[in-house]
Amino acid sequence: MVMEEHRSGEIHIAEDVIATIASLSATDVKGVAGMSGGLTGGIADVLGKKNLSKGVKVEVKNQVVYLHLNLVLEYGIAIPDIAWEIQDKVKTMVETMTALKVGAVDIHVQAVRFPEESVDTARESS
Repeated sequence: MVMEEHRSGEIHIAEDVIATIASLSATDVKGVAGMSGGLTGGIADVLGKKNLSKGVKVEVKNQVVYLHLNLVLEYGIAIPDIAWEIQDKVKTMVETMTALKVGAVDIHVQAVRFPEESVDTARESS
């Protein structure tokens, strides 16, 4: 839990809240298919809306937040370009909503999601 002292008292922000903000910000970027719970047996679990803080690791050191996001991206997206966009958006939203400083947003691409029609086409041609 992150604590910040204020004139009127203390503000406590749970790490799950920070993770949820980061997750919602990242999945709002075009080309992000979802968050990944990690690689289990070589398969990424794409997490839905009820697991918003999953796929995000939050570290807080000296009131500075460090985020690690495990993502599934859409096929055909330039990974460096989308990673920079995600980093900017997540950093801005976390800092705006929590008034905490974000030290880093690390992006971990766990999988790539292919369009359904290209998968069906590939199956038909086999």
